[in-house]
Parts: sequence; structure tokens; C-alpha cells
Amino acid sequence: MSVKLEICDTDIKQIIEDLSDNFKVDVEEDNNEFCVRIPKKIGSGFIKGTHFEHGVGVLEFDCQLNEELILEHQKGLVHPLKLIFNRESTIYQQFDETDELNEINKLESAILSSTPQNNHIFTLPADQPLCIYSLEINRKLFEDKISEFLGEMNEDLMTLFRDVNGTQLFFHKGHYSLEIAKFLEEFTECDLTHFMKTVYQEGKAYEILSHQLQQYLDDMNGEGGQKILRQATLSKIEKAAEIIQDELNRLDNIVSLAKRVELNQNTLQQGFKKLYKVSVNEYIRNYRIEKAKELLENTDMNISEISYKIGINSRSYLSKLFKEKYGVSPKEYHNQLKKRDR
Repeated sequence: MSVKLEICDTDIKQIIEDLSDNFKVDVEEDNNEFCVRIPKKIGSGFIKGTHFEHGVGVLEFDCQLNEELILEHQKGLVHPLKLIFNRESTIYQQFDETDELNEINKLESAILSSTPQNNHIFTLPADQPLCIYSLEINRKLFEDKISEFLGEMNEDLMTLFRDVNGTQLFFHKGHYSLEIAKFLEEFTECDLTHFMKTVYQEGKAYEILSHQLQQYLDDMNGEGGQKILRQATLSKIEKAAEIIQDELNRLDNIVSLAKRVELNQNTLQQGFKKLYKVSVNEYIRNYRIEKAKELLENTDMNISEISYKIGINSRSYLSKLFKEKYGVSPKEYHNQLKKRDR
């Protein structure tokens, strides 16, 4: 079963009011923020809209639905430019009912533009957590502000933002960056109130916009040429670190490790430097020496056994690395431990 609702998306407040009418609940209004709570018979959570100057607004979906919900935006209107960031379950978008479904998966962002002859149809799944952030831009009202972003746009984006009457379709998606993920969290978890909250969240909205424009340009380089680390890559980097820790004595080369986590070698290196502040080899070396120290402290293994356990074939090389990090050799450290325990 699914429920279809028709809403007007030309104004943030109007979207929330249309939803409140359909849900038969009141709108909670606080300064420039409008919110509807999902009634229990429909699901749980909320849908919130925040209005800023120059035609910029934000929609936040943080909810779970009992039935599939289809949101169909009215035709015959100039729709805002939408920059959508999906933080949870997959959602679907169409420009009309006969158009193919566009998936927007977890940790993906999409830039969307529709025409008055088309519309947006969003399908939100049932029984799955939904966490969606949509930056909505009325391009006619935003026209004066756009000059601040001209340096970050290529010709396609420039045309898109100058299309104040919404005459062209546009769809682009990719995984959003770690920086954008941080800004999204800072926006949604802001605990300021009144004027300070408005100023803070408006600043975050513009940071998200600016970084998304940079990411669009980075996407044009193709997957192998991207320089911006995506949020979706983070779990693969963490998986690589887990493999290193679990298979320390039988690690293969970095190329093989990258393939196992479905990344190219450059992205793997970039991810380790971003997340752990070291290269992959430095991470492996540091973890081996830390593990050697742990084994000296907590086991009766001799130094040769420890060397094998951590994947270092040479006792002298282990001694060299250990002394560089801790100032003493493994044997000296072992003797210090024995003296301390007497």
C-alpha cells in the first residue's frame, strides 16, 4: 500500500502547511522554522522546514513511515532548485509518472531541477528510517546572491542557476563528502535558539551549497580522478584498517588491500591521511609497534614470536622501529617490565 500526496513546493512554509493539511496535524512554528510531527497512524518522527533570505530554505525529513509515501509536487509552477542529501534509506525521484525512477541512496547527494511542465515525484519507503536534508533554492530570489558563487561554477552550473524560470531538467548525483556530512550534522544538531540559531544555520546552509558546487566540479573528473573524499568512502577506509589489524602477520600489498575494500590505491591513501593523518604504510608500521608493546606487556611470548605475530620477519628491524617510537629496544622494555613486576 502507498499514500500519495500533492504538495506545492514553491515556498518552504507552504510545503509544511500542505503536509499538515494532509496529515491533519498543526504546524509548530518557531521564528523561521516550521515543523509537522508525523501522526502515529502514519508513522513517527517529523518533517521540518527552515526559511532563510534570498529564496533559500531547508527541508529535513527525520521519520519512519508505516506505508510508502509518494510526494507529488504540483505542475505548472516554477520549482526550486533542490540539493538533496540522503543520510539513510534509499528514496526515489521521477520528473513525471512515465519517467524512470532515479535512486538516491544512503550517503548520496543529488542536484535536481524540474520544469513547470514536469514536476518532482518522490517515493519514500515504508518501515525504514528516513533522514533527508534538502536545500531548496528559489533561483529568481537568489539571483542577486549568486555572484558570490560564480567562481565555483562551471558553465553547466551557471546555466542551471541562471534558469530562474525553471525551463530545463537537470539531474546529477554522487556520494557527498566528509565535509558536507559534518556540516549536515552541525546544522541538524544545532542547539542555539532564536536569532543565533537562524544565523548559524544559514551559514551552514551556504557552506553546504559551496561544498556541493565544489564536489560537482570534482565529480566531473571521474571516479579515479576525484580529490574530495566522500562520506561513503569512510566505511571502506575503516574496513581496510580492520583488515590490517586482523591480518597483521599475513598482510598483502596495498594494491591488494585497496581492491578488497573496492577502492583504488590513491583513494585508499587519501582516506588514511584524512582519517588517521598517516599513509597506509605508516598506519601499518605504527599499529605493528603498538601491538608489539601490547604483547610484551600482556603475554609470555618472546621477541621472535612477537615479530612473527605482527608480520615483521627481522628481530633487528623490529628493535629499530620499537626504539624509534619508545626510546628503548623491545628487550630493554621487557626487562623494565620484569623489574617493575618483582
